[in-house]
Amino acid sequence: MTLRPPASSRERLDWLRLIRTENVGPITFISLMTRFGTAARTLEALPELALRGGAGRRLRVPSVEEAAEETQRLATRGGQFIALGDDLYPERLANAEGAPPLLSVLGDPARLGGDCLALVGARNASAAGIRMARILAAGLGEAGFVIVSGLARGIDTAAHLGSLHAGTAAVIAGGIDTVYPPENERLQQQIAAHGLLIAEQPPGVEPRARHFPYRNRIIAGLTAGTVVVEAAPKSGSLITARLAGEFGREVMAVPGSPLDPRAQGCNLLIREGATLIQSAADIAEALSPIGGTRTPEPRLFETATAPADADDAIRAAIVGLLGPVPLPVDEIVRQAAIDAATVQMVLLELELAGRIDRHAGGRIALVA
Repeated sequence: MTLRPPASSRERLDWLRLIRTENVGPITFISLMTRFGTAARTLEALPELALRGGAGRRLRVPSVEEAAEETQRLATRGGQFIALGDDLYPERLANAEGAPPLLSVLGDPARLGGDCLALVGARNASAAGIRMARILAAGLGEAGFVIVSGLARGIDTAAHLGSLHAGTAAVIAGGIDTVYPPENERLQQQIAAHGLLIAEQPPGVEPRARHFPYRNRIIAGLTAGTVVVEAAPKSGSLITARLAGEFGREVMAVPGSPLDPRAQGCNLLIREGATLIQSAADIAEALSPIGGTRTPEPRLFETATAPADADDAIRAAIVGLLGPVPLPVDEIVRQAAIDAATVQMVLLELELAGRIDRHAGGRIALVA
């Protein structure tokens, strides 16, 4: 079946209730909706599914009133929700694994329909790195690219400032009404007025460490490519670059001195095959085969297979294959010798029960 965007205000509230339900993430949301057809039917089925997965208590499901209150809070700020499948939902993000079913946006979401480029890097950036980021962002903005970054200190801030005149887009780790870092309050207001703010978390949520990888996923998914300007080897910027590569997007990096720890991540990316970047012209050239001319990929939510129910023996066999080390779902299917749809159903039950975690690259692990 094909998953359709919500057609009524009540259906949008049900979507919001479902994605805000405990243990329901974007991938689980899509699988559940594919299985049950509507958010209302899915919400009814959740208690039984969690029970099958071994949950020891009822899931926390927001009420209709709570969903309406969140919607009103966003609207009062001048924002809106965009649902997966809506005309304004960015096509590139829709084609990325784990695309959020609902995005909170403040500003002009139509900007994401053009050529978008991620420009990210170190928070403790050097003066030279900040200058380079501003020059690249300004040049790319003039060339018609929408610069997307994470509104963090350092390179992210420089990228937004350099492209503010062209309508930059910022993806926020917390709620869309939360200012972080505090010194970027005015910049965040300017982006809302002249560009676009994007958030996955509910309004009022302060950013936590676990939120930043989700933010990085959105940045990588929204854009045709990711440019890294200064980054440590284990930084969030490299997570964004890795996700971009997994999504089939261009990965680019500005080289730096081997003596500067802030350049090690970029140099590592280049050694592993990322495109070396020295100017905005280099970026435009690297993206020229991608920029708006390729045939759109089929959207994940249109090609998902409806999971089937499983009996206790099948459920026990699948659980027996899992452990604390993340394992690809394909490997679980192969070793269990059970059809993929049934395996997916069992994994849904286990996730709703809080017994498994999903990791990047479609891998699954038991919760420690």
